[in-house]
Amino acid sequence: MSPHQPTSRPAAGAPGVPWNRQRLRSNNEWLLLELLRTGGGSSRAQLARDTGLSKPTVSAALAELERAGLVREAGRLAPERGRTAVLYEVDPTAGHVLGVDIGRARLRVAVADLAGTVVARRDVANRGRSANAVADAVVAAAHEATAEAGLAAGDIVHAVIGTPGVWDEQRRGVRYASSLPGWGRPGLFDRIGEGLGTAVSVANDANLAALGEYTLGAGRGSRMFAYLLVGTGLGLGVVKDGELLLGAHGALGEIGLVPLPGRAGEPATTIEQEAAADAVVRAARHFGSDGDSAARQLTAKQVFERARAGESAAVRAVEWEAERLAYAVAVLSAVLDPDLVVLGGGIGSSADLLLEPLEQALHRLAPMRPTLAPSLLGEEAVLLGAVSTALETARPEVFERRTAELR
Repeated sequence: MSPHQPTSRPAAGAPGVPWNRQRLRSNNEWLLLELLRTGGGSSRAQLARDTGLSKPTVSAALAELERAGLVREAGRLAPERGRTAVLYEVDPTAGHVLGVDIGRARLRVAVADLAGTVVARRDVANRGRSANAVADAVVAAAHEATAEAGLAAGDIVHAVIGTPGVWDEQRRGVRYASSLPGWGRPGLFDRIGEGLGTAVSVANDANLAALGEYTLGAGRGSRMFAYLLVGTGLGLGVVKDGELLLGAHGALGEIGLVPLPGRAGEPATTIEQEAAADAVVRAARHFGSDGDSAARQLTAKQVFERARAGESAAVRAVEWEAERLAYAVAVLSAVLDPDLVVLGGGIGSSADLLLEPLEQALHRLAPMRPTLAPSLLGEEAVLLGAVSTALETARPEVFERRTAELR
């Protein structure tokens, strides 16, 4: 259950991989399968031209992939001259994955096929009063989504869970997940894995959001991209040249733990304590904003809504938040020098209010000024990153499993 880095299937001739005719056939099949996945439907002749393989080799490999349920006919192409060609495409129903986003306020679950298309999902409030209750709620939501997709638990090839904190393989638990009391207890994710009945990987939510945003959102094409997840907590995911950076102990990006000096006579606090959702509410109250007239409660979302409506106390609270986030961006810019910082998470969804004062504060604080941008995936970033990461494990596993059944 460790954070997953995308890996490719070992090639024939690699250390520990014997070079034989069967392995060569298997590599050809994998090559064609990946080409169809990334390039879309294609004919035998076109696949032969694209790969340099002979037409008989391509035909034999496609026949095996079709027998394994990994590819299927996608129609026919009738050229002006010549014979009609059969088009082939990857069969996305050959396997399914599960993505999970665990937050203090919401639990999000998605079932996706091998093409990454979400076929069922659940988005429910996190009402668990204990860590076990939250874990059981995740399992229940996953079972509901799996059933809605018309699948059994055994049809899920791999699941990736996004959570605050850092996975500790030795303890079998997460560290630094202060926003979810009791969440660091060893064995909790084993409980989830047993309930799901499938292989499970655990990854930091900001890291998954960064992968999702790099693959599908604002981070595409960036050389050094940082995703700042701002919500009930504060996290950072960094992608360099398409690769997620984790650090020596998997804790790279735990910027919320960086201390901030307190005023005279006051204890020091952390960036997370000063910039996450609860801090926005405290700032708004300090400047004179009040809670809902019935419940006497105030949320960060309401603070931003009031700021959009022009309430002076809320506007000052937003400016205060921008100052704290600017400090976080200044720190990460000095250490990592990213070309782009994307603002995401619940508070990050209010980038329309935050970006301008954040840029102004950053200009006062630091000489390094990366481009700032809002997330394009919004609150879906962690979930989509979890699905994308699960697919990196599931695709080669499904291939190996299905082709082995034919050997």
